[in-house]
Amino acid sequence: MAENILKIEGLTKKYSERVLLNNIDLTVKKGEVVVILGPSGCGKSTLLRCINALEPIQGGKIFIDNDEITAKNAHLPLLRQRIGMVFQSYDLFSHLTVMGNILLAPCKVQKRDKKEVMKEAQEWLERVGLGKKANQYPRQLSGGEKQRVAIVRTLCMHPEILLLDEITAALDPEKVHEVLNVVLDLSKDGKTMVIVTHEMRFARAIADRIVFIDDGEIVEESNPEEFFTNPKTDRAKQFLSSFEYSNDKVGAE
Repeated sequence: MAENILKIEGLTKKYSERVLLNNIDLTVKKGEVVVILGPSGCGKSTLLRCINALEPIQGGKIFIDNDEITAKNAHLPLLRQRIGMVFQSYDLFSHLTVMGNILLAPCKVQKRDKKEVMKEAQEWLERVGLGKKANQYPRQLSGGEKQRVAIVRTLCMHPEILLLDEITAALDPEKVHEVLNVVLDLSKDGKTMVIVTHEMRFARAIADRIVFIDDGEIVEESNPEEFFTNPKTDRAKQFLSSFEYSNDKVGAE
């Protein structure tokens, strides 16, 4: 049985008096893909930001393996290197080439050999269909290409777990499948991922487990087939009724 790589105990997040996350308990096993679903503003993205220690919390604990991210003596820069996060906004440096963006953190932060990282980066770029884009600048790329570069940049840091926050939200519909196919391939490699998305077909295809959040609380948790065909709660049923999705295979058409 796979061991837990991420453990969240009683996580509470507040802004002033507003409770965004209320006593969240969640575990993620090594190699598992957990998809977080819920309406806008329910706390999904905030949860990912708390996991990566980008947001202070007001209660609870978060562990990666047995190391507590939320401990006062936690060495956050080192812990963050074990958690890769991909945002919807790409966050590429416009003055650097694709390769320059990818090399920056592994070489500057992890002090790794530049040639070694370049070789790995080029292999990943080839795999995601961007092998000829290494020397181009972000302004020369489409949104889907920028997001694939952002994913490669994160993978080259060798994180133990990937957090993907609405990574297709800023893309034109015709570019969405380019990015989702990359993530599907990563799941086949056994990458541990926590994904926030509104792409229902994608969620159903990739998830080992669905966690449905509403109003800052986990309302329902189950495998994707059960969640999409027989949700237990009225709130989940209402949420799913607002989407149109099918059983078609997710992928390039």
